[in-house]
Amino acid sequence: MLVHVGLNVSNLDKSVSFYNDVFGEEPVKEKVDYAKYLPEGLQLNFTLNTSESTKGNQVNHFGIQVENQDEIQSQKNRLEKLGYFTKDEMNTSCCYALQDKFWVTDPDGNEWEFFYTKKDE
Repeated sequence: MLVHVGLNVSNLDKSVSFYNDVFGEEPVKEKVDYAKYLPEGLQLNFTLNTSESTKGNQVNHFGIQVENQDEIQSQKNRLEKLGYFTKDEMNTSCCYALQDKFWVTDPDGNEWEFFYTKKDE
């Protein structure tokens, strides 16, 4: 079973470039107004759909949970080397758990959280 997320984007080229970097791989399918990712190890079917209007989206954020603290730092370093600004939140209480995390934002302003749960509260 895969989780599916379909995201409306205003500029497919910019979004594909961003998500190539975030997922570390290219889409498995790409058309003029569409791109589909099946990121290795994520059990995710993620699609980008060109849309005239990306305003008013009710999405809070997206996240990728990693297995250990080293992977948080590795992913953060990788994205920063590619030129993305990241925002750290270490030793933070969120979702009734103690977490280390960082955030990165896609070209349409959607926030992605990379997080490691240190302890459930």
